[in-house]
Amino acid sequence: MARSVNSVASRNRRRKVLKQTKGYFGARGNVWTVAKNAYEKGLTYAYRDRKTKKRNFRALWIQRINAGARLNGMSYSQFMGKIHANKIELNRKVLADLAMNHPKAFEAICKKLK
Repeated sequence: MARSVNSVASRNRRRKVLKQTKGYFGARGNVWTVAKNAYEKGLTYAYRDRKTKKRNFRALWIQRINAGARLNGMSYSQFMGKIHANKIELNRKVLADLAMNHPKAFEAICKKLK
């Protein structure tokens, strides 16, 4: 009996990966083995960098809050300590937005803390 090979499923699987690698440089976009490796590596980077993105944004928010707090005469650690002590329920994302785009509102918060 002849060996049964499901070429339809194999071709569809390859086509799916090659569609995902469209636009990659050189052979990464059209040679099956190279494209498969590039695609899997890309998925690994995507998973890792979804975590890194959160880390980077938190660091950015902290820098912006620190800059705003220093303009109003206190350090970031003092500012956050007083925010928690006064039970002000604003997260870093909102505080950073206020410091950057609404300096008057941020200054009002700083005055309340002092």
